[in-house]
Amino acid sequence: MTKPMKHFGIIQMTLSILVMPCGFLVWGMAAIPGIWMFQEAGTLDEGGLRLVAQGAAVGMGLLFWCLLDLLIIGIFGMILRPRIESAQAPTQSWLTVRWGFMSLFHRLALPSLKWMVPSFIGDIYFRMMGAKIGKGAHLNSPAINDAYMVEIGEKTVIGGDAVINGHLFENNGIHMAKVKIGSRCLIGTQAQVNPGCIIGDGAVIASKAVLPKHTEVPAGEVWGGIPAKCIRRADGSKPE
Repeated sequence: MTKPMKHFGIIQMTLSILVMPCGFLVWGMAAIPGIWMFQEAGTLDEGGLRLVAQGAAVGMGLLFWCLLDLLIIGIFGMILRPRIESAQAPTQSWLTVRWGFMSLFHRLALPSLKWMVPSFIGDIYFRMMGAKIGKGAHLNSPAINDAYMVEIGEKTVIGGDAVINGHLFENNGIHMAKVKIGSRCLIGTQAQVNPGCIIGDGAVIASKAVLPKHTEVPAGEVWGGIPAKCIRRADGSKPE
């Protein structure tokens, strides 16, 4: 394990001052089509028609804002996302800085992403951020964090507000590891899957269950609880 970075606080503060304005700039650039449509609608002579046109421009402007927000951030993700399978480092390290950058981009995308899941638009965003998503997978949660650390198989369903994390902070620093979810799995509503978890084909993670890091769920089993444990085996029997 590497040593903590010297002058981490100063580096963190400096990068925050530089990066935060850029984030709000992204939101501003994404608003340009909506602003233009609203201005054009305001040039109409008839008062009632102008109000209708301006109202429509606001609505369509928000749609374009969402799409451009995800597109711009997705492009950043394609360029800057880490290419790692697993890693561990002190909290005060360059790995934390890189993770922080990607997490900031994802937070900038969340207001838009909440309206775009489940849809092919949300899937495109997650793929641009590095996620591997199988054909027919159904992603109904914006909280697929660290997408570049996540693999989701074909026809798997990620339930509403389920959380998938490719990172975890502990006393000895940041831990990052791939999350691999097989095909035809179900991750229940508000379930949480932590880094390093491997979920076999056809497995079910019950609603609000929490899988600790590096948990391996065999194919076809049903797991639930906090921390999650097997509640039904693949053959339908219950554990003793």
